[in-house]
Amino acid sequence: MKEGKKLFVRTDFKTGEAEVNEQIAMDSAAYLKQLSEERYLKAGVFGDLSTEEINGAMVIFEAENLAEAQAISDADPVFQSGLYRYELQQWHVLIAPMER
Repeated sequence: MKEGKKLFVRTDFKTGEAEVNEQIAMDSAAYLKQLSEERYLKAGVFGDLSTEEINGAMVIFEAENLAEAQAISDADPVFQSGLYRYELQQWHVLIAPMER
């Protein structure tokens, strides 16, 4: 993690029954991949990948402050579609084992 950055956790929730179309999903994945090249970022989905029933997602990433974290989240195509909403919180790591 870069000096002066904070970690944020974004939890994504579906807003209804409509499914995200493949283009929005691909655009969102590309957006997150591009972000991961610039900053610490881990992302994953909740659901059953074998049936492609995705219920939501979680993204952990670094940002300067809450305002920047919100701007990063708002720019994700999956939220611009209106099919998902998110909750955002700053995350204070208390236990971090050494990476192997």
